[in-house]
Amino acid sequence: MKSVLVTGGAGFIGSNFIHWLLKHDPEVRIVNLDALTYAGSLENLRDLPDESRHTFVQGSITDRELIDRIFAEHKIDTVVHFAAESHVDRSIHNPGVFVDTNVVGTFTLLEAARRFWLVEKTHPIEAVRFHHVSTDEVFGTLAPHEPPFEEDTSYAPRSPYAASKASSDHFVRAYNTTYGLPITISNCSNNYGPRQFPEKLIPLMVLNAVNGRPLPVYGDGMQIRDWLYVDDHCEAIWKVATKGRVGETYCVGGDNQPPNIEIVKTICSILDELQPDSEFTPHEQLITYVQDRPGHDRRYDIRIDKIHEELGWQPSHDLAQGLLDTVKWYLDNPEWIEAITKQSDLNTWMKKNYGERKA
Repeated sequence: MKSVLVTGGAGFIGSNFIHWLLKHDPEVRIVNLDALTYAGSLENLRDLPDESRHTFVQGSITDRELIDRIFAEHKIDTVVHFAAESHVDRSIHNPGVFVDTNVVGTFTLLEAARRFWLVEKTHPIEAVRFHHVSTDEVFGTLAPHEPPFEEDTSYAPRSPYAASKASSDHFVRAYNTTYGLPITISNCSNNYGPRQFPEKLIPLMVLNAVNGRPLPVYGDGMQIRDWLYVDDHCEAIWKVATKGRVGETYCVGGDNQPPNIEIVKTICSILDELQPDSEFTPHEQLITYVQDRPGHDRRYDIRIDKIHEELGWQPSHDLAQGLLDTVKWYLDNPEWIEAITKQSDLNTWMKKNYGERKA
């Protein structure tokens, strides 16, 4: 039976991964370590498929004593490492937090895994795996006609967030090369779906539109992203962690590249259909172009040939259906929105990040 340590399991992707894994693999037991900062919430862990196989521990990935205790008590043989500060705008305002969590935290986890798996040899080496969840933002930005990112694309991070994730990727690879730690890495595109903290583009637009607030679009809105439905990402992560080649990196994406303004207008159209009697219909009237973020990457695109050819994975959700399902989830879960708003700094952050942006 696998004993899986999931870091950041009360956050957006981490909590969806726990829901997905408990449903799809009846043999795993999960220890969920999360610091419950602004983006992590126990609300995300309600109605788990089998709560008896899930243990929650509140704490930081920089706390080596706590991590050692988790490894020892739960006989951890697999780490799936999500825990990270992940918002570019927040990294611009406070980069030090990103270095502490994303770099020092990853190093602390690697050291614990090295001690238990390589020094104390608590498990056969072929029975352990450290999977690190990263981002396509480590590759930088693409010009209009450049080929998509792939596994051997050179790193060129352009924000403090991307730089901190790039550094953590390098540490993970170094522990494989130097110590022989069995690792895999996945670099994913923009995720969307249920339980995403409302500072991110898609939930922000849904909630602002429903409440008749402006829909702030950076610059001209023509920044291009690849969008990956979170459940598809969860499946890809588990395939890589359990079947991927040790030491390898796999790019994961949704195989689409719309500009941000198209995403916003699609959300508006969905809401027009779902809420035709809303006083804010048509919701496109709420779109407001605002001052762009500094150093905003213009285009991302990611090639998923390797994970498809080696592991048989490809996204099962197309963007239109995924967006519809996502909008419906937020409309159907007002109690989640209320709880998340009350227990986080969302309103303060929104005023700080958007309050002084000029139209």
